[in-house]
Amino acid sequence: MQQITVLGSTGSIGCSTLDVIKRHEQRYQVFALTAHSSVDALVKQCVEFKPQYAVISDGTRLDELQAKLSASGCGSQALAGLDGLVFVSRHEDVDTIVSAIVGSAGLFPTMAAVKSGKKILLANKESLVMAGKAFMDAVKDHNATLLPLDSEHNAIFQCLPQSYQTLHGAGVEKILLTASGGPFRSYPVDELKFVTPDQACAHPNWSMGRKISVDSASMMNKGLEFIEARWMFDAQVDQIQVVIHPQSVIHSMVQYADGSTLAQMGNPDMRTPIAHALAWPQRVQSGVKPLDLFSVARLDFEEPDFERFPCLRLAMTAAREDSTLAAVMNAANEIAVDAFLNNAIRFTEIATVVENTMSKVASPVTTDLEEIVAIDAEARVVAKSLITR
Repeated sequence: MQQITVLGSTGSIGCSTLDVIKRHEQRYQVFALTAHSSVDALVKQCVEFKPQYAVISDGTRLDELQAKLSASGCGSQALAGLDGLVFVSRHEDVDTIVSAIVGSAGLFPTMAAVKSGKKILLANKESLVMAGKAFMDAVKDHNATLLPLDSEHNAIFQCLPQSYQTLHGAGVEKILLTASGGPFRSYPVDELKFVTPDQACAHPNWSMGRKISVDSASMMNKGLEFIEARWMFDAQVDQIQVVIHPQSVIHSMVQYADGSTLAQMGNPDMRTPIAHALAWPQRVQSGVKPLDLFSVARLDFEEPDFERFPCLRLAMTAAREDSTLAAVMNAANEIAVDAFLNNAIRFTEIATVVENTMSKVASPVTTDLEEIVAIDAEARVVAKSLITR
């Protein structure tokens, strides 16, 4: 019976994770659930799964959480803030951490799990985007097990030999990172400045939270995944290629030196990679219907258009640096996306804010988490000032 902490349990990936866990109650037990501020959703999950701990990262909601947990009779103990997140991430009774917090807030609790030698199922891209070398060094130093939850990275993982040590040693020549192209793949470029948050969040294939949906629409999400793949698979930038695949049936591919290309395919449902990572190296039911190739009928592929998707270009530029440029980029993007969702800037101005912030904030080479967080904070201040102006 694996004891599992789900960081970000009320988000889309967290809910999908709990759906898979519910199908295999003889294998998995929920130790802790966490949310940022969604008290009611968190309490509802606690009533169903009865974890030992429920953590609300917004400390101002702790009293409300305690009162509602007590009234529910579920028996879960309420904790709050970063200390609470770290506590349930490194607790000695926990076997597996599902890191599904969106944004930089996931870095410290995920790193705490790594340094405790846990099995980490990683959906929080920012842990590798902000601190890729430090994170992967910690995985090795503390003998943690790192398994990707993003559908693309999980697909790559499935296409690699189970015992591989390096890409070169496994005969890998290239990673093909697929992208749907989002809702604006064929939208007139000169009209992108007029699109609304609701249009940007209307992804054609995937059901996601609003921040990730906007990132998908701008293809910053793919840029973050590009950086993540660099660190997770110890790849050179030139070994990774982004391929737009509108059907989202092939989740990514790996090309080998002998001319073979292996692809992992399936319906676009996050429960597939979640079930794979939870049960690895075994396989369990995920609740996802098998792929019907006859209904899919065709598979299309395109090269990305950097005029349409400047955020992808910026992320690929940051990926070539060993500095903290990617952390600056990520922080600026979080601020810019929030401003767009609140109608403070246009969709096309997200990339403008990110690029200008990248040019204004120093990005030294460092693996010190406190220094990285300080750079992240500075980038947020600069991005906010650019938006205000």
